[in-house]
Amino acid sequence: MSVIVDHLTKIYGEQKALNEISFEVKPGDILGFLGPNGAGKSTTMKILTGYIPQTSGKASVCGFDVQEQSIEVRKNIGYLPELNPLYTDMFVKEYLLFIADLQNLGKQSNKAVEDMIARTGLTPERKKKIGQLSKGYKQRVGLAQAMLHNPKVLILDEPTSGLDPNQVGEMRDLIREIGSNKTVILSTHIMQEVEAMCNRVVIIDKGKIVADDKIEKLQQKLTSEVIISVEFKNDVKENALKNISGVISVKQKGKKFLLRCDNDIREQISQSASINNWILLAMNLEEDSLEDVFQKLTKK
Repeated sequence: MSVIVDHLTKIYGEQKALNEISFEVKPGDILGFLGPNGAGKSTTMKILTGYIPQTSGKASVCGFDVQEQSIEVRKNIGYLPELNPLYTDMFVKEYLLFIADLQNLGKQSNKAVEDMIARTGLTPERKKKIGQLSKGYKQRVGLAQAMLHNPKVLILDEPTSGLDPNQVGEMRDLIREIGSNKTVILSTHIMQEVEAMCNRVVIIDKGKIVADDKIEKLQQKLTSEVIISVEFKNDVKENALKNISGVISVKQKGKKFLLRCDNDIREQISQSASINNWILLAMNLEEDSLEDVFQKLTKK
C-alpha cells in the first residue's frame, strides 16, 4: 500500500480533531477524501505530509513512517495545499527551478521543469512573475511544483480552485492520467469532480470516518428507496404524481420530475399516464447523487 493510516488521532487542547481513523490507499487509486468544514480533512493531510505530528496512531507513505522517517516521506509525496503558498516575486520557470534544486534533481532539473511546464499548460506564462498570474494559472504552478520530483503519492487539496470550466476539464484529465501510475488523495467540496475523477471515496465527519467505498456501492447501500425520473410533453401537476401509490416525494425540474418511491413503480406510472392522457417522453431508474450520499452521512 502507498498510504496507510492506522488509528490516527489528533487532539488540539480539548478538541479531538481526528478520532482513531484508519484507511489505506494503493497505487493507481484516486481517492476522494471528503467531509464538511472542520471534519478533519486538512489535519489528516498535514499529518501525512509531515507538517504536524499526530497525537497517537500511525501513518506511513510508501512504507516510511511519517513521524520517524519524515524526510523519506517527503521525497515520495507531492502536496498542493488549499492556500497554495507561492513566491509571487519569482518568475514561473525560476520558481520551478528553485523547487527542483530543493528536491535535489541535479542535472535533470531543467528538463524536468520544461516537461512540467508543458504538461500543466504553463508554457504561455512561463516568463511571467507568479504574482502577475490569474488564480487559475497560480493553481497550475502549485500543481507543477507538487509533481516536479515525480512523487509516488500526490495529495491535492482543492486542486481546481479558481479554474475556468475549460481549465477544470484539462486539470481533471491530467489528474486521471497521473492517477494511472500514482496514488492520489484528492480533497474537494465539488462532488462532480469526485464523480469524474475518483474510483473510491472516504468521507470523514467530526473526526471519524463514516464511509469508505466505491461511489456506486455507497449509492446502493444508503438507500432502500427507488428514484424514478419521468419527463412529459404536456403539463403535469406535481400533486397528481404524488397521488400515485408508492410515491414518497416529487421534485420538479421543468417538465422532468424525480420521484422517490418505496419500490419500482414504473408500471403504475405508465398506467397513470395512460388514464390521465399524459404524454410520457422518458422514464428511467436513477441513483442518489454523491451529493445526496454526502448529506445523508454528514447531516446528523
